Amino acid sequence: MRIENKTDKIILGIDPGTTIMGYGLIKISGKDASLITMDIVAMNKLPNHFLKLKKIFEETVRIIELYKPDEVALEAPFYAKNIQSMLKLGRAQGISMAAALHHNLPVFEYSPRKVKQSITGKGSSSKEQVAIMLQRILALQSLPKKLDATDALAVAICHFFQNKIGINSQPAKKFNNWQAFITENPGKISGL
Repeated sequence: MRIENKTDKIILGIDPGTTIMGYGLIKISGKDASLITMDIVAMNKLPNHFLKLKKIFEETVRIIELYKPDEVALEAPFYAKNIQSMLKLGRAQGISMAAALHHNLPVFEYSPRKVKQSITGKGSSSKEQVAIMLQRILALQSLPKKLDATDALAVAICHFFQNKIGINSQPAKKFNNWQAFITENPGKISGL
């Protein structure tokens, strides 16, 4: 899928997993985001971890080559008490990163808490709450059965919100002190 307007962007969001990997793609036009697609890659029938990693790489490459995203946003692995589970999840994320980097795409990472907070305003929101809010934000007609797809879509939207991607938009300027702020924003200061 080619985008005609050079200021438009496509963001691929990925929710890594070794049983189910969610992915969602959004198109950014100006300050607006719209859904391209979202789905899952199921790997529960594959017999071992290494075949699952191979499938993650192949599917991520397929998605990248089909939709030609400009940026990739991934959900970071969360801390788990089960070290083996955390290690497998980290490998899944790494494989997705490798596929994106192989295509020279910039990769961004967001914690699960940051993604939830960005979408719902609360870092402890449930998957269902995130999905419902995404339905409102993007005016989706329905939600998928597997919420791993909406989790991935949430990562893409989080990246959009965090970086204020859009035509003529730039990340907010940071100031080291009040004097620098006042110098750059004289119209925002009124006499007391």
